[in-house]
Amino acid sequence: MLADPAAQLRLLDLQAEDTAIAQLEHRRRSLPEHTALAEARVVRSRLGESLVAARTTVGDLQLDVEKAEADLVPVRERQARDQQRVDAGTVTDPKQLNALLEEIAHLGRRISDLEDVELEVMEQLEAATADQDRIAAELSELETSMRGLIASRDEQVARIDAEQAAHQAAHDTIAADIPADLLALYDRIRPRSGGVGAAALTGRRCGGCQLEATQSALVGYAAAAPNEVLRCEECERILVRTSAVVA
Repeated sequence: MLADPAAQLRLLDLQAEDTAIAQLEHRRRSLPEHTALAEARVVRSRLGESLVAARTTVGDLQLDVEKAEADLVPVRERQARDQQRVDAGTVTDPKQLNALLEEIAHLGRRISDLEDVELEVMEQLEAATADQDRIAAELSELETSMRGLIASRDEQVARIDAEQAAHQAAHDTIAADIPADLLALYDRIRPRSGGVGAAALTGRRCGGCQLEATQSALVGYAAAAPNEVLRCEECERILVRTSAVVA
């Protein structure tokens, strides 16, 4: 392939823009906020599940407290009625009075047992509520942190996009100066060569693979016409002469 030496030199400018674009794309993908957000989402999911479980526990315990309170009501009412009968002196038969007093004592013990159950459930409810509030606070703090990470990520992505747009505009301007066949060759080589389609030949070394050319290859490079498009014998990238080749 033949191409004007000036057009070949422009390939190096084009490569510089493509390299810059690739580096910016890598920078966008590698932002630490991406990893931090991914990890935060995992934690948020776990905390969300824990919060649902904690709220369920609190709800169940609230029902248990209500049941314990409801269980106490009829027992207390019955004890109060019995005590009123004793206090009123309406029960005169000694056996009936003794039975009534025994029932009052039994009801007192029953009330004490029920109150112990109620107190235990209330303590469990207090602990469960504290656990629920702790998880909710952790989740709120995490979401605040995530909003900060998202804002930081978006700000950096916007800057990268602006830089990339500038490099893309420069790329398009340079590409317009390069013959279509030479540009097509460059575009074919670049994807399969690590993003580098053209490299400078500096001394004996290819700027793409960083290997030195053999003596026979150098002789061939030196003998080539200025408008002949050279290819590296090792990596097959386009070699651009920035100075005279000395074999």
